[in-house]
Amino acid sequence: MTDVATCARVWRRGSGVATFGLTRAPFSGGFAAVYRRFPSLHEEIDVRWSQLLIPTVRENPADAEVASHRLMVRAGMIRKVAAGIYDYLPLGLKVIRKVEAIVREEMVRAGAQEILLPAVQPAELWKESGRWEIYGKELLRIRDRHEREFCFGPTHEEVVTDLVRREVRSYKALPINLFQIQTKFRDEVRPRFGLMRGREFLMKDAYSFDADDDGAKAAYQRMFDAYVRIFRRCGLDFRAVEADTGSIGGRDSHEFHVLAESGEDQIVFCSKCQYAANVERARYAPDPPTDGVESAPGEPAEASTPDARTVDEVCRSLGIPPTALGKTLIVVADGSPIAAMVRGDHELNEPALRTLLGASVLEMADAGVVREVTGASVGFAGPVGLAIPVFVDEALRGASGLAVGANRDGFHLTGVSPERDFTVARWGAIRRATAADRCADCGSSLDFRRGIEVGHVFRLGTKYSDALKCTFLDADGRPQPMVMGCYGIGVGRTAAAAIEQNHDERGIRWPVALAPFEVAVLALNPAPAVFAAAETIHDKFVRAGVDVIFDDRSERAGVKFTDAELIGFPFVVVVGSKGLEAGEVELKDRRTGATEKAPFDAVVQVLAQRIFEARCL
Repeated sequence: MTDVATCARVWRRGSGVATFGLTRAPFSGGFAAVYRRFPSLHEEIDVRWSQLLIPTVRENPADAEVASHRLMVRAGMIRKVAAGIYDYLPLGLKVIRKVEAIVREEMVRAGAQEILLPAVQPAELWKESGRWEIYGKELLRIRDRHEREFCFGPTHEEVVTDLVRREVRSYKALPINLFQIQTKFRDEVRPRFGLMRGREFLMKDAYSFDADDDGAKAAYQRMFDAYVRIFRRCGLDFRAVEADTGSIGGRDSHEFHVLAESGEDQIVFCSKCQYAANVERARYAPDPPTDGVESAPGEPAEASTPDARTVDEVCRSLGIPPTALGKTLIVVADGSPIAAMVRGDHELNEPALRTLLGASVLEMADAGVVREVTGASVGFAGPVGLAIPVFVDEALRGASGLAVGANRDGFHLTGVSPERDFTVARWGAIRRATAADRCADCGSSLDFRRGIEVGHVFRLGTKYSDALKCTFLDADGRPQPMVMGCYGIGVGRTAAAAIEQNHDERGIRWPVALAPFEVAVLALNPAPAVFAAAETIHDKFVRAGVDVIFDDRSERAGVKFTDAELIGFPFVVVVGSKGLEAGEVELKDRRTGATEKAPFDAVVQVLAQRIFEARCL
């Protein structure tokens, strides 16, 4: 199903023609006939609750910190095997497959071809790209029986580039875009939040190869547009924001974030224009000259600050505002320590500093490195007298009379001025944006929201094709490096993010597109007439192409209602004795909480139409 929205629009106009991708076909008999005409859209499957493994539980798991983890365990969708590694049970896997289906359809629609690459990758390829040494401890390194080195792939740039360099020789074979849905492994130091930050996870990754920058830009835009369609079809409230390229590298990148208060990332939006970025990449209008710091023409003076390590403690000890403090941080960039200095009320933006330095790997120095470089413990580092380069944020340009660490435990210096009292290796915008900043594009105020990253697109350029010699012969027979792009979606993470955005105190409220079943039919009591009526409605839903489950268990009504709300079926049809006597059933909408009566003979038609239109959003 590559263009269901078109189908819905055409159908509502009453033209009698259904459109699916490039296929147009006349139909009659409404939406049910459409699904019968195109069986690949939906399989007609008879599903009974009693036949499935759905081990719901009432208590919250002790290790669950976020709603998606808590509810997926309680709803019987996942079970923990080890830290950051999970079993997917039938309902959980069904949700995952629905995300996969949407992703596959939109990838193919955008011109990508599906492949499957190995999860275990030889170290030689990673050494050839230069990432074996710098990727870090998240890379799970393993050896086979012959002591040859491998890794469990956290990503597949090296493997796919190796494939293409072996198979593609001429510009005539370009462009090409390859994608897969594959299990990845990243050895997170602290796996948590269930599927949100696991060690083993399911990911869609795609890679484009073009002959030039113009082709690569066009491929990037096609993937960007495909991602917009994917997350819209998933029924999610999301934003695409400018982002840092991180360890993947490259020129440009955008992250796709599902907006939720539980999100780990902070997203910055302009209140007026279209600008949006991850806070790590956010641009802001230039800082005004630092004021409120008294000029100090004399030499720096040492002040005793016992046990004052944090910004608040130092400011209280010296009786100064945070704007009068220069915070010095020791950072290790590609193995070499450097110092970064920001104003006391600001936070260091590590990706911005990494970009300024042109470094591949940047990490905060540990206490041992700090003492080796400064002669003091953490909290007392300062720029004066350091033998390493000092990089200073633009907000401190022109400042004077600052308080800084004295590189001596229990002491700070006052009256320090950059460039007079220490050498500035380079000025740069190396702090994070704040609510006080203004938009760099239009000068308006900036808004901050929390987001969950579910997708990331990168314009890689020739980083990997140069390193792995992935070239093609141009029209003149000269070898040229292929220009690459990389595009990832966290499949399980998307499902978890949908829950973070769609839940209440009773359970999950799935968007129709991702729900394990669109409708649950509940027989309130075991009376033969009630059971038979519920079974009849269930069978009609099946024939209409609706993804339906029949709760045929011999459980109390309260148990059935509780489980249905916990799992989050978008619609529940309740069949009871009193309703049957009146020729009607009860219809519950999980998202809105609305309850209504519907005629027994019409409920399938009414509800199936709503579901069909929801799928076509």
